[in-house]
Amino acid sequence: MAYTKIHAIKATVHKAITYICNPDKTDENILISSFGCSPETAQYDFKFALSKTRQSDENKAFHLIQSFLPGEVTYEEAHRIGTELADKLLEGKYSYVVSTHIDKGHVHNHLIFCAADNIEHKKYNDCKRSYYHIRHLSDDLCKEHDLSVITPDKNKSKSYKEWQDEKFSATDIPAIKKDINAMIKAASTYEEFIALMRAKGYEITGETFEENARKYISFRPMGRERAVRGSARSLGTEYTKEDIKKRILSKSKKRLPFPQKNTSNKKLIDTSQEKFQNSPGLKHWADIQNLKAAANAYANVENLTALEEKIASSTAITNTAKASLVELEKRMKTLAEIIKYAEQYQENLPYNLRYKKSPNPDAYFRKHEAQLILFDGAKHMLQSFGLSLHSVDLQKLKASYQELECKHSDVKKIYVSTFSDLTKLKNSYKNITRYLSNNIAENPTIENLIL
Repeated sequence: MAYTKIHAIKATVHKAITYICNPDKTDENILISSFGCSPETAQYDFKFALSKTRQSDENKAFHLIQSFLPGEVTYEEAHRIGTELADKLLEGKYSYVVSTHIDKGHVHNHLIFCAADNIEHKKYNDCKRSYYHIRHLSDDLCKEHDLSVITPDKNKSKSYKEWQDEKFSATDIPAIKKDINAMIKAASTYEEFIALMRAKGYEITGETFEENARKYISFRPMGRERAVRGSARSLGTEYTKEDIKKRILSKSKKRLPFPQKNTSNKKLIDTSQEKFQNSPGLKHWADIQNLKAAANAYANVENLTALEEKIASSTAITNTAKASLVELEKRMKTLAEIIKYAEQYQENLPYNLRYKKSPNPDAYFRKHEAQLILFDGAKHMLQSFGLSLHSVDLQKLKASYQELECKHSDVKKIYVSTFSDLTKLKNSYKNITRYLSNNIAENPTIENLIL
């Protein structure tokens, strides 16, 4: 993406040319091109063309700046784009000098061209229409060189809240209901449902059934200022906390109870060894010990099916939390970039205002080039996000970022805890299935006891 600005030179053409051709800024004059003149003689070539015109305005030349996003373009490509812009804009009629400055964070081109053309000796008409023509040409060249451009849709100004709602539109009522339905389907208990919703990034309040608990459960998704009540009026009759719990219970499977024993963790005994094969009594004792270890590995679940369901539920919570972390990190990265450019915009706005009011904008630009380039970069980046420059509130942006950080911390705790539990459950399941596969064929009684 490239952004442009242009101002008239009414006094010192020589100083302006000398400035843009500074060897320290142009890779020792390598990134300099010209047409109808040379950098050394440009002031005289311009003066000659101006002497032929009958128009009396004070403009001797125009200074156009074309800036690029950091890292988006090489020095050489930026210079090619600059010369192509000059050729398309001036159509071989006006003398010009193009230089590419590489000493700032933003690579940018300087184009100084004579105010009078060499053919008809007419003055360049600097107006809003001509500026939009410049911007259109610059955008077309960016597209040709596979660079980003600000599309018309994105140029529609929005407040940060409007931008956030549009950017992360999965916060409407249908989307909330969709998430609730999905988490009900994945959960085997009401508590697991709450855990899944929090792993999804929702802020949940009023979920308990205590005597002094809130009447309604509330769901606040990421990126939404207000929560949505789980009431018949807001979401529908199926989304109250009572009905959510009923929906989960109605799909739960009945399980046969398994008598729990307080046995310590033990490693499984390999009963395939010769000493066990030659001693039925010893093998029976080992089978009993393995049975105790297997029972202990169930981690307080009733049967193998229950353990599988618990693993599935923990997997769902873990995966949901992981996806939420990715989404949160994406939002934080985007918001951090917006904050950076909002600060850059605000800090350099006074320089741009003084530049516009300056009686000699070219001299002012030469003195404050860094601040003006940074201002333009920040302005166009905020516009590329579709944000209204007047609505950007830096304090609110930082508060939103802190909220995302807190949410990220909460979801990460859920992820770490659930992932740890899931690892333990999988290890338990592995122990049990390994034991059963080795011993059920030889001793069906064990299968009856376990299952």
